[in-house]
Amino acid sequence: MSTLYLVGTPIGNLEDMTFRAVRILQEVDVIACEDTRVTGKLTHHYDIKTPLKSYHEHNKDKMTAVLVAMLEEGKSIALVSDAGLPLISDPGYELVTAVRDSGLSVVTVPGPNAALTALMTSGLSSYSFLFNGFLPRKESEKLAKLKLLMEQPHSILLYESPYRIKDTLTTIATVDEQRKVALARELTKRYEQVVTLPVGELLLKLEEDIPLKGEFVVVIDGQYDSIQQEQWWDALSLNAHVDHYIAAGQSSKDAIKQVAVDRGIKKREVYESFHIQS
Repeated sequence: MSTLYLVGTPIGNLEDMTFRAVRILQEVDVIACEDTRVTGKLTHHYDIKTPLKSYHEHNKDKMTAVLVAMLEEGKSIALVSDAGLPLISDPGYELVTAVRDSGLSVVTVPGPNAALTALMTSGLSSYSFLFNGFLPRKESEKLAKLKLLMEQPHSILLYESPYRIKDTLTTIATVDEQRKVALARELTKRYEQVVTLPVGELLLKLEEDIPLKGEFVVVIDGQYDSIQQEQWWDALSLNAHVDHYIAAGQSSKDAIKQVAVDRGIKKREVYESFHIQS
């Protein structure tokens, strides 16, 4: 049966490739990837001869139809990103949706993830977290988003480029200069670095102690004030409580689930309130 495999690949250290991932990449008919040059280095290292096809943000609409047609012809395809897990702040969501809508098989082959690797190493709470990917580039929108995220009783996971990391840390400090933040760069590579400090202190270490090289993962400590954690939503209706989490970047499904957890009530009660009254 033809299958779309979602294959995790190393985020830096090539030794983090799994045996299963290598086998799947060898067995499929085509590997769909963001950049054939990047994935070509990986396939060359493991002597994988499977043809590569570009699938990225700028051609995904056209290539989704092409890849679904190949699957319908009986071929199997592996989707990979340049590093880590496909779909996580990378293209692929539209392809998975189209494949599932066509009644075809989708199988995930797990692998490394930069955000979770950073969280594990950071020393910040890993019991509950929100992944937000990349922040808006416009400063006013970035500030508004961070204010919402930093109200949450969860660790916040973000991606940032070396060119914008200083501005982003400055914006975080505008919201709360004492909030603990972990900066992780070059994860799993030779010069891996993870530094956790109040954000105001982190800013002083940029460039000299923390080089602006490599992609960054930012982990922001949650707002764990017990009164705020338990009562900040008391004045909100169920629907306004759900809308608060949606504005922070969660899907309606995840927001409804979180509201149910916050209030200690059944998810169906929140679901019916939100969808019947909204």
